[in-house]
Amino acid sequence: METIPFLLDRPFALFIVLAVGAAIGMGVERFTHRAEAAKRRKSWQESKSKRKQPSLRTIERAEKKLSARSDFAAEQLKIVSGANFRSCALLNKPEAKVFMALDKVVIARNPGWQVMAQVSLGEFLSSEDDEAFRAVNSKRVDFALMDERCRVHQVLEYQGSGHHAGNCAAARDAVKKEALRKAGIGYHEIIAGHTTPAELKSLVEKLVPLPPRLAASS
Repeated sequence: METIPFLLDRPFALFIVLAVGAAIGMGVERFTHRAEAAKRRKSWQESKSKRKQPSLRTIERAEKKLSARSDFAAEQLKIVSGANFRSCALLNKPEAKVFMALDKVVIARNPGWQVMAQVSLGEFLSSEDDEAFRAVNSKRVDFALMDERCRVHQVLEYQGSGHHAGNCAAARDAVKKEALRKAGIGYHEIIAGHTTPAELKSLVEKLVPLPPRLAASS
């Protein structure tokens, strides 16, 4: 108790004591703050490291999946090795006639364009939605019109007799049409017994542009 009156009588000494106390307090607070910041930083780095590194269970699942694929391929090879195969026509006779007529008029219109037959949608469509892509991946179109950069712009489907009879062809076509529409690719039908060679030529002239040199002169 004698210290306080002593300091009160000596303001300079009191100022020094208070300054020292404040400095000590600030030092303790700064040390505590740094320690907490370092602790938070360490915790964040550990959590980030955990997020980057896959768990053992994830690694095991991936390895098991790869192993299953390898086993599946080996089993398929075994089955194929024990079977006989023979070559067959890519198109039936009516489709082949349409292909030859279509190919002729497309090349006459623009030699840089090509007609592709029986192409899977997954070969010229892509989607970030895996489920949507799987829904169309293996579906085929009869004819695809491809430009000189190998990009498909138009699709032509040959509708033979009985195409929609007693099956789900109409529903499958609706799926294909929607995927093609979303990709900005045209969809057109060639009806058996109704589309004449003149009508086919007229359709191609609408769908296939002239080469730049001919378009400039026309």
